Amino acid sequence: MKTLILSTILLLSSLAFAGETQTVGVKGMVCSFCAQGITKKFKEQPEVQSVEVSLEKKYVKLTYKDGQKLSDEKISNLLKESGYDVVNGNTQNTDK
Repeated sequence: MKTLILSTILLLSSLAFAGETQTVGVKGMVCSFCAQGITKKFKEQPEVQSVEVSLEKKYVKLTYKDGQKLSDEKISNLLKESGYDVVNGNTQNTDK
């Protein structure tokens, strides 16, 4: 029982400190090499805590460090530098 309570507390505390998330549609991403390149590019940014790439759904989900965020223009530029485009300027905040 103590283990269950401790596990629940740890899970909830990690969720409480999770930063804002943003999902971006990506045009031209077709393979795992594409996903690796995009992941690397965004992980280099000091504002980004984690990156999730979906090849199937053609999106990148960014989780930011607490109180930090990339501008839509910066996201678009990073994708263009990697050889991809934002789908119709499609960025969506997906806060919890």
